[in-house]
Amino acid sequence: MTGSAQTAPEGRFTALVLAGQRPGPDALAEAAGVSHRCLVPTGGVPMLGRVVDALNASPCVDKVFVSVETPAVLDAIAAHATRNGHPLPKAVATAETPSQSVLKGLEAMPPSPPYLITTADHALLTPALIDSFCGLAAGSGKQVVTAVASASTIQAAYPDSKRTYLRLRGGSYSGCNLYAVLDPAGRRLIDFWGRIEQERKRPWRMAWALGPLMLGRYLLGWLSLDDAAEHLSKLTGVSCAAVVLPVAEAAIDVDKTADLTLVEHILRQRAGVGV
Repeated sequence: MTGSAQTAPEGRFTALVLAGQRPGPDALAEAAGVSHRCLVPTGGVPMLGRVVDALNASPCVDKVFVSVETPAVLDAIAAHATRNGHPLPKAVATAETPSQSVLKGLEAMPPSPPYLITTADHALLTPALIDSFCGLAAGSGKQVVTAVASASTIQAAYPDSKRTYLRLRGGSYSGCNLYAVLDPAGRRLIDFWGRIEQERKRPWRMAWALGPLMLGRYLLGWLSLDDAAEHLSKLTGVSCAAVVLPVAEAAIDVDKTADLTLVEHILRQRAGVGV
């Protein structure tokens, strides 16, 4: 499903930002002298501060929650998260894995969807990008929607950027760390994701977890993006879709030093500063 600009949906989203630390040392956080990767400065602003500020500025978003081990982390982004009179986001506890943290976060949030889920290292997130995705998700008629960007879009803009791609019939795609849960039944899909999330960097093993037929079609290059969504819908009983965002920056998060360098470069370009 290809994306384009959409108007804001009628039902405003409650947003959850995953900002917890992964087990073990974090090289980016250590190099920046901060406790959490989400506090690594990008363009002089902690990444989490950028994400929360973008969510606050979107007309599609009502409230913002942050999943983090230490609520004091939010104090470090207060100047950015409370701009224009917005309240500081509410911290919710993390769990052992990202999927469990999402489920735990949803329990602490208002009981009715829609929910928007993203990550604290999505430093290039903008209100326009949020609005586009939320509009597409709300208009999809599905219970869970995720965003992807095509390899052709990413490589045309940033040919040296290294991303993880799902190579499918019709093109290759990289995830954008944007997810919409539009129905309470969507929690079942998150629970299922928890059983395969350790393989997110190895697409063929993810395909195997979805069944031998899925793996075979993936390896033969027969599996399309819509086929994958349809199969997952049948497997979980939760209708889902992937929307393609025509924006390279949607797929760029800060996972390693090269990503941070690229994000800093893009932010300087946005600010009109010489590079």
